[in-house]
Parts: sequence; C-alpha cells; structure tokens
Amino acid sequence: MEFDDVILGRRSIRGYKPDPVPRALIEEILTLAMRAPSSMNTQPWNFYVITGEPLNRIRAGNTERMLAGVPQSREFRIGQPFDGQHRERQIGVAKQLFSAMGIARDDKEKRQDWVLRGFRQFDAPVCIIVTYDRVLAGSDDTPFDCGAVTTALVNAAWSRGLGAVINSQGIMQSPVVREHAGIAADQVIMKSIALGWPDHDFPANAVVSERKSVKDATVFVGFEE
Repeated sequence: MEFDDVILGRRSIRGYKPDPVPRALIEEILTLAMRAPSSMNTQPWNFYVITGEPLNRIRAGNTERMLAGVPQSREFRIGQPFDGQHRERQIGVAKQLFSAMGIARDDKEKRQDWVLRGFRQFDAPVCIIVTYDRVLAGSDDTPFDCGAVTTALVNAAWSRGLGAVINSQGIMQSPVVREHAGIAADQVIMKSIALGWPDHDFPANAVVSERKSVKDATVFVGFEE
C-alpha cells in the first residue's frame, strides 16, 4: 500500500476471522514498527506475542475475574476519567459502534457481551502485549515512545492486510496476563493489541471514527496568511 492509503484507510478492527497469523509475518510487522522514533534511541519497548492455548487461558481468566468483581489491576497509570469534549468523543464512537452492531441503549445483555469481547481480546487469534523496562517507570518519554511504536505496529499490520485494535481491557487483570504470557518481572505491562485477519462481515469493522479537523487542532505561528 501507499503510505497515505495505510493512514487514511486504517481503522480499529473488533471482529476477526479465526485463521492463524504466521509468525514470520508478525516478525516482519514488528521489524517495521521498531523503526519508530524513541527518546535518544532508548527503545524502551518489548513485546509478548500470544496465540493458541495461552491466549485462551488469558481470555478465560480476564473474563472470570471481571465477572466475579475482582478489581482491575492495570500496571500503567490510568489517570482521571474522561470529561468534557474528550468524554463526548468517547461516547460518540460508542454510539457509532452500538448502532453498527444493533445494540439498543436499554439492551443490557448485548451491552455486557460487547464489553466482555474486550476482555477476550475481541476473539482475535493473536494478542500482542506491549511492555516497557521497569527501570524506566515514571519517565515521561517512555509512554510517548511506546505509543509511537504501537501506532507504527498497527499501521504496519494494516499495510499487510491485518487488522488490529489497541485496547486496555485485555490487560485489566495483569496477574492473569503475567502468568500465562510469562512476562518477566522487570517489565511493566502497558497496552495490549488484538491482531488478526479482519472479518469484513462484522458490522463494527465498518465504523470509521470521526476526527478533529486540522483547523480545530492546530495553531500556526509565524506563517503568512
């Protein structure tokens, strides 16, 4: 694909075919993603790529603990809930997704099933856990750098015909993820990425989120009109 086609065409994929993704293809995507810039070339990121039975155990553990009311245990700082225009955008994309999936506002069963899909990594055949070196905990540059490599990863995947969605639900129960992914003690779990071949018949996959305009997001200084 041309670069513009990747950037403009990519969207979050929440429904996947069960077909496996070859390890060689994932390695190719990671090789591209790891060309992302990082502060003074620190490259703080690491990846745990999970599939098969270990991923199934993570799905089951996440779901069981959340349904049992076990408090979430994300390791990377969460911050305050969204408010104002940020909350409005969050609600906006949720409305788009629920409309595409035919989920009514008062349909509690379908709404809960949608939430549980997130804890199951959207039933994707592959999950990539992004971690960073614990010695860098508290660094402002580290999460910025991990965001850069994650963005590069999902774009590289799209350029190869794969879909992905960056999410936090899949790592809400970090002890489960650590146990079944064998994550080293010197790593902090930051984000998870569901990865696989898009199911183009899954209605939510057609949703394209609304974006701010350049005019709304940008202040130009020193330019002539």
